[in-house]
Amino acid sequence: MFNSKLKASFYTFGCRLNQAETALISNTFRHKGYELVEFGQTADVCVINSCTVTEQADAKCRQLVRQVLRKNPETFVAVVGCYAQIGSDALRKIDGIDLIVGTQDKLRVIEFIDDPVKLPEPQVIKNKMTKEPFTIATEAAAAPTTRANLKIQDGCDFMCSFCVIPFTRGRARSRAFCDIQREAMQLVDAGHKEIVLTGVNIGTYQFEDKTFIDVVKMLLSILELKRLRISSIEPSTVPYELIDLMADSEVLCPHLHIPVQSGDDHILTAMKRLYTTAEYLKFIEYVAKRVPDILIGTDIMVGFPSESDAAFQASCNLLQNSPLTYAHVFTFSERGGTAATKLKNKISPAIKKARSAKLHRLSEEKKHHFYTRFLGRHLRVLTEEQNEDGDWMGFSDNYIKVAIPNENLSANSLATIRLASISAAVGIGEMVKI
Repeated sequence: MFNSKLKASFYTFGCRLNQAETALISNTFRHKGYELVEFGQTADVCVINSCTVTEQADAKCRQLVRQVLRKNPETFVAVVGCYAQIGSDALRKIDGIDLIVGTQDKLRVIEFIDDPVKLPEPQVIKNKMTKEPFTIATEAAAAPTTRANLKIQDGCDFMCSFCVIPFTRGRARSRAFCDIQREAMQLVDAGHKEIVLTGVNIGTYQFEDKTFIDVVKMLLSILELKRLRISSIEPSTVPYELIDLMADSEVLCPHLHIPVQSGDDHILTAMKRLYTTAEYLKFIEYVAKRVPDILIGTDIMVGFPSESDAAFQASCNLLQNSPLTYAHVFTFSERGGTAATKLKNKISPAIKKARSAKLHRLSEEKKHHFYTRFLGRHLRVLTEEQNEDGDWMGFSDNYIKVAIPNENLSANSLATIRLASISAAVGIGEMVKI
């Protein structure tokens, strides 16, 4: 075992799946005897879990590496994940990186660090990604302070024209059903009250005769689990049975994030999405009717090649005139190897910026309107951390962000509050009971 005085820090770019994987990676360091410290503190090893969904994500990763090395030139720096998978040549040019590990082996990064001593040039581990089902050797960390992400699936077969994920994470593959159950029970035994299902395309889960809905039902059968939340899920993969379960369960959170990407059918076709706007709208209207208090979020991309003013306005109209609560707004970024690189009629950066700003404003307006529906009502909130004012921050079952001014709370508490007011996209809660 390594000397217990060795310290390791971690930084995560990108999606919730990356967050789940960083938690798994950090546990392997903890079991090897490392002390885990907050990112920014002096550490012997710094692991950066990368994202490459946009050029900006690539640039931020390179910038962070240089920042770490400026502060502590002797830190052993490992860059893992999606950008490491397809951008290893660019990363190798940064003086001071010691280890670059692609997607297939990222969870095993500890195995490539025999001794965290600076290397003259980086070691690159980039193996072909398997298509086989997988398991994850891990043990849940105790004393949780936030909800736990549970990885059930990886990779994607959909091949959307703008998306680089099939190249960075490979084709769709699912985690062994019994292995999901094992980790979920460990997480609950460790004290986690909420589990969030994560993956690249979780609705396509398929292991032997088990489907995504079987995973959900299995997790709902764990009596000690207080909340189960579904992360981003593709619209063409959401089973109607999931909505029925959500309507009848106090554990399955009334919250879905269903990416639409565009409100224009011509753009959706060019994106190689698997639905029309009418089909998408019909489904989310059904969901909102079946689960009246549900919060539905989405992703919308602006500036996709050939996106006209009318096509952009269609996206605005979809967000404005539907049950959607908010949109994560993404600006199209051309990624090498994707089909969208061959499309003509590129959109100028200025137009992209203006469209993004407009959608952001609309999203904030819709979120505020949704929050106001719950003023005066009781909500159950899971506390996560205190803000600078000492208020406890957390999310309701339906993902309303809430601040609770109460000194007697602690992290990982399920509190019933009355939503008293709204300030800067945060609900202010008055304690009712713990």
